[in-house]
This record gives sequence, structure tokens and C-alpha cells, in this order.
Amino acid sequence: MLLTADLTDVPVLVLGDPHEARRAHHRYASAGADVRAVADPARLSASDVAGAALAVVVGPAAQRWRDALREAGARVPVVQEPSARTGGRVTLVGGGPGADDLLTVRAVTALQDADVVFVDRLAPAGAVAAAAPGAEIVPVGKTPGHHPVPQSRIQELMVEHALAGRSVVRLKGGDPYVFGRGGEELAACAAHGIPVDVVPGITSAVSVPGAAGIPVTFREVSRMFTVASGHVPFSEAELAHFAGLGASGGTLVVLMGVATLPHLVAGLVRSGADPATPLAVVERGFTDRQRSTITTLARAVKDTAAAGCGSPAVVVIGPVVRLATAERDAFLAEVTAHGC
Repeated sequence: MLLTADLTDVPVLVLGDPHEARRAHHRYASAGADVRAVADPARLSASDVAGAALAVVVGPAAQRWRDALREAGARVPVVQEPSARTGGRVTLVGGGPGADDLLTVRAVTALQDADVVFVDRLAPAGAVAAAAPGAEIVPVGKTPGHHPVPQSRIQELMVEHALAGRSVVRLKGGDPYVFGRGGEELAACAAHGIPVDVVPGITSAVSVPGAAGIPVTFREVSRMFTVASGHVPFSEAELAHFAGLGASGGTLVVLMGVATLPHLVAGLVRSGADPATPLAVVERGFTDRQRSTITTLARAVKDTAAAGCGSPAVVVIGPVVRLATAERDAFLAEVTAHGC
């Protein structure tokens, strides 16, 4: 349950084993409620229920608690919540492109059950405070060229907390398995016998271009797309492959590629790509500072430098970029004329 109501000073009973009820206790307390916790139905007294406005029953013994409430003279609404997980485990959660409301329901559920959350820089951190108010929040975000907490240390910490019996969430932007290093984290946990769940997220490779009006595929125009990481320069073989993709009408999407953009565009043209191929840099997708710089391979370096493009950004290369320009209607007319 994701609480958004203001329960300041409202007396709330949280009923159930303290460890299993810890998440519910934290949520209601963070919403401002005057929480009264009782662990055993046999110990529920009239003084416990006096003035209570709500009873939250955690775990499977709902009928025992209802009977105890009735015997204690309570006449309050009763809601039931599942027990918090016991035993150490890790959940790799994809937070999507950064907007809090693009978290999946399963992602929110995982956060609610967390004892500790390791949060990346581009993850929807605002949602953590709402969904996991009692969890320990550990920022482990990286910026280009600056990794204050190395990946190996992040994995060590995840393992340490899980082995100590805690429910660990690793929250990152996008999807855990799309340049999120989720595979490495899964392997680190598996090596210690720690169970791991994976909650997919909406990858920025598709969602951020879409937010800018650019579909990565379009019938009869782009029947394929390739997603690449641009944090280091591409090899000549990779550039030749990308140029061939563009010649076939495909779309190239590059994440973390602003710093290496000059190398990329020069290499594509050198490998035979048309210098007039449209290119877009979409910065800070799904924020109030989102903006797009539309250009071509030939002008990309000059135009993006003039615009001051920086990370986080998604680079899109291919004819589908025209759908985000003033040429949109002409583009649609062309593809319609060809039977699209």
C-alpha cells in the first residue's frame, strides 16, 4: 500500500509480529499517524484500542485479530496487509526513465518490502521516500568519469545486507539488464546463494525518444533498431556495422553517448553513412527540463556544442528523427505514398 494521505496524529493500530509488520509500521508512522503496535492478539486491551481510528492487521491471522478487536470493544475499520518478507534476498528493480509515476506496481511493492535500497543517480529517488519510508537509503549513483562507489563495492554491500537477513532493493534507472549491470549483480548474489528477483523497467532507449515524438521503429521505414552504449568510443567494426544498419533503414539509439558523439558521427560518415542522416539528442527525458536538439550527422558536432548538450541524454540516428521536426507532415506523406 502506497500511502499518500496525511494521517498526522491519527491513532492507528498496527497488529502483528513486529518483524513482519515493520514495513506497515514505518509507512503509517511516516504518514504522521500515532502508531500503536501490538504483537499478540491475546494481549490486545481496551486501552490499546481506545480512540483508534484504524486497525492494520499484518499477516495471515486476520480472524484472530478481528475477534480480539471485538472483545476489546474496538469499532474501527480494519485493513489487512501481507507480512514483510523474512530472510535475506535481493530485488533488482528497474525504475524507468526517471519519472516517479512510471514505476511499475511491482516495483513499488518491492520498495515497500525493502529494508535497504541502493539508489542510482538516474533512478526515481522521489518515489523511494514515499514507498519505503523506513528503509535505509544508500546513494550509489555514478556520473560520467566519477564513480564514488565502485560497482564491486556496491555488489559487496548488497551481499552483506542480504546475508544479514535484510530485504535489499537495487533501484536503478531504466531496466536492470539494459546497461544497468544487473547481470553482474545477479551473479554476485548467486555466488553466495542469495535469492534474486528482477523487476523490469522501462528503458530510456525507447521511452525517451518516444517522449520527444520519435518512434524507434516505423513501418516500412525502420524495421529494426540497435541500442548501444557510448560511454567509450566505438571500434571501426562497430562503426561499420552501425553504418550498415542505417543504410538498411534501421535506427541507432546510443545511451551515454554525448561525450563520444564527435567520434561516433565522424566514424559513421567515414564508414559510408549519409551525412544528411537525421540525428537527435534528447536530454533529461521525462523531466521539466527535457529538450531535443535535432540536426544531421554532418552538423551534429557543431549544433550540439552550440546547444550545450550534456548528459543524461539519448542520441537517436535515423530517418525516424524526422517525425520530431517540422518535416513531420512531409515524412508521413512520403511513407503513405509508398503504402505504409
